[in-house]
Parts: sequence; C-alpha cells; structure tokens
Amino acid sequence: MTAFTVALVLVVAAAGLLRWRRPAWYWLAFGVTLAALRVLVRYRSVMDACGLTVPPARWRLALARATNRPVPEPRSPRIRRLRPTRTGLVLRLKLRPGQDAFDIAAASDRLRHSFSMFGVTSREVRSAVVEVRMTGYDVLKRVQMPAETETRPMRVPVALREDGAVHYRDYRAIPHALTLGATESGKSVYQRNLVAGLAPMDVALVGIDCKQGVELFPLARRFSALADSPDTAAELLDALVARMADVYRLIRTQQRITVDVPDAEIAADIWDLPDELRPTPVVVLVDEVAELALYATKDEEKRRDRIITALVRLAQLGRGAGIYLEICGQRFGSELGKGITMLRAQLTGRTAHRLNDETSANMAFGDIAPDAVLAAIQIPADVRGVAIAGDSSGGWHRIRAPHTSLRQAVNLCNRYADRTPDLPELAPFRPTTGTATELVPSAKASPATA
Repeated sequence: MTAFTVALVLVVAAAGLLRWRRPAWYWLAFGVTLAALRVLVRYRSVMDACGLTVPPARWRLALARATNRPVPEPRSPRIRRLRPTRTGLVLRLKLRPGQDAFDIAAASDRLRHSFSMFGVTSREVRSAVVEVRMTGYDVLKRVQMPAETETRPMRVPVALREDGAVHYRDYRAIPHALTLGATESGKSVYQRNLVAGLAPMDVALVGIDCKQGVELFPLARRFSALADSPDTAAELLDALVARMADVYRLIRTQQRITVDVPDAEIAADIWDLPDELRPTPVVVLVDEVAELALYATKDEEKRRDRIITALVRLAQLGRGAGIYLEICGQRFGSELGKGITMLRAQLTGRTAHRLNDETSANMAFGDIAPDAVLAAIQIPADVRGVAIAGDSSGGWHRIRAPHTSLRQAVNLCNRYADRTPDLPELAPFRPTTGTATELVPSAKASPATA
C-alpha cells in the first residue's frame, strides 16, 4: 500500500509539473483523457443548462401517453464524432430540428466553463452539422507549430490560432492583405514568418522598406527587387505595373478561345496557363505604407499620388497576373490622403496586432467585422505577436506567430537563394549582397572639430 501511495504521489506531482511547465505534454499524457470523459459524462446536463435542447417530438409524446410511460426528456444535439487533437478536442454535433448554428456559437463561453476547457469555438460544417473545437490549454502562450502542415503553392503556414488550428496565408484565396501593428507588437516577426514560408517556393519576392532597408535588406539574397526610399519605390511599382500589363498580354494570346476547347482550359489568369508558359508569381511586401503616403512638398505630393495610384492598380488588377500585395504599417487611416480607403477596399485579408488607437482598428476591421475592433485594441502590450486575423467574410480569430529571429530568417533566405528568380523588368532593383561598408563618423560630429 505504501508503494502504491508513493507511486500515486509521484504521478500527481509529475502531472502538476507538466501542467505548469509543459502544458502540451500534460494535455497529451493526462488532459485529453480526463477532458473526453468530462465531456461525455456532463454532456446532457450541460446542453440542458445552456438551453441547447429541444422538446421531444409530438409523436414521442403521443406514444408516451398511449403506453402510459414517462414523458421523454428534451433532446440534445447528437454527438457524431469526438476526436482528440494535440491541443484539445473536436466535437462534431448533429443539430436537432429547430436548432441553429448560432445557438452553439452564442453558448460557447458557457460551454467553456461547463466542460472546464480553456477555449471553445464553433463553425458550421454544413447544414445541421456544427464542429465545436475545444482547447485544453493556452496554445498562444508558447506557440508550437505542428511538425506537418498542409502546404501547397502560394499557401504559407504563418501562425497558430487560438483554437489550435494552423493559420495559413493563402495568396490564391486571399490575394492581398493588410497587416497593422504598433511598435514592438510582433508585426516584424509575422512578416519574417511570411518570408520564411515563401522562401522555398517558386515565387519572386519584392520588398519596399523605406526605413533604409533595415527590416528587409538582411533577407536580400531571396528578394528579386528591393527599394529603400520612396523615390525608388515609385519606380519599382511602375515596373510592376508594366509587368502586369505584359502578363495580361501573354494571357490574352494564350486564352485558347475556340469551339473545340473545353471551358475549364480557357486561360483567365496565370494559373490557367501551361507550366512552361506560366510567369513567376510575385509577392510585394511593403514594410511601412505610411512612409509612402506622407509628403511635405509639391514634388513629394506628386510622387505620393504616383505611388498610391500604382498600389491601387496592382490591388485591383494584380491577382490575375500573379502579383500579390502584403501591405504592412504601424498606422493606417484616412488622414494618409486620397486613395487610401480605395486601397483598403481591395485588401481582403486583415491582420491587426496591438494598436495604439481605435482609428487604425476601425480601418482594419470596421468594414468587415466591427466586433473585432474591440478585440484588436485590447491586446496586452506585454504579449507580443498576438493578433486578430479576419477577412471580408466577417469571421475573425486570435492568432500568434511563432517567434522567428532575424538570424533564422536570414539563414533560410540564404539557403534558398538559388530559388530567387531573375525578372528582367525588375533587374535595376535587384539588391546587391556584398559586405556592408563600415560607417565612419562625419567630421561635423567629431568633438575635436566642434
């Protein structure tokens, strides 16, 4: 009996230590079994307490009266499948007649408390079938991406969602996106994850970094073009617009619109072209969009209008030509001038890290998911990397990208430097990767000559 007691104490102590230091290990070792039993045992009473039951059918009531049996109990949604995952449980429910998927979503917080889970989210899989994802611990506290992800061309796993699923940046589904975040909010790490995920793919990376290139130029070996000033950015965007026109001319000549060609083979964008004719897709990363929109003189205003016009044209027409925009910034508001709201309307994907003002949050989510605005401005300042991600469908969720240091991103870009395509129209903007020259203090700043 003493040995059994000692073993039990050791197991309990090990479970407590794992839950404190390694919640993922604790979940896989102990938590998933306890949570599954808790859900199955409490299911009926919890559904009844949360108002997720329906009265029995009339024929059941009539049958009970005719046979002098007890009145049937209210019916809960039927459990079709209970699947454990590395972060929680996935419960697939078949709704009863008269129930709606919104009823499950509205009761998610009560389900979280009743089942003693960390988080509960739901989505409608198809008519009358709802998938409830429950997380057993805070998966965003220490982000651990799964070893295997569903990668395919132009689809990059960049973060982990609060329900334990992987958040993908799919450029073919959502061509253009806006990413906002204040200083030290984790926006740069999110951008590094994008570059690291795109580096092994057959894609051309184009960067615009008006902070003298301090963010993107260390990754220069994987970039086909880089601009570090608004003047260079204007010329680079004009070159991209010219490339877009050339690609559309190629698609027009290869559309194959004849009576003997099936509809599915008629080319409308670069992905309908044969592999040997398909141009290389281009992802344009703008590190700080406000630097492109600000001006102080008339000449700078003309340059600004030229830049914004080119960005709007690329956002409106670039998808078919395989040109995708990733606009990043600390601040994004209508005070940046005309054309900004038009540009925002073309940016389907929205990601907002911690923001300092509600106006930027409104620009990010006010037109697609107003309830996400409050979530974006309530992100704590001491939790870097946490962001709110949404799209034009109105849905949104909380995500966090795994920490990727600049050195890790540089190593990945150097490893896949041979995949950097050489685009003739962007050749003047190809970054040089020589050794940096040593900065020498100017004589004006020397104390000896002051």
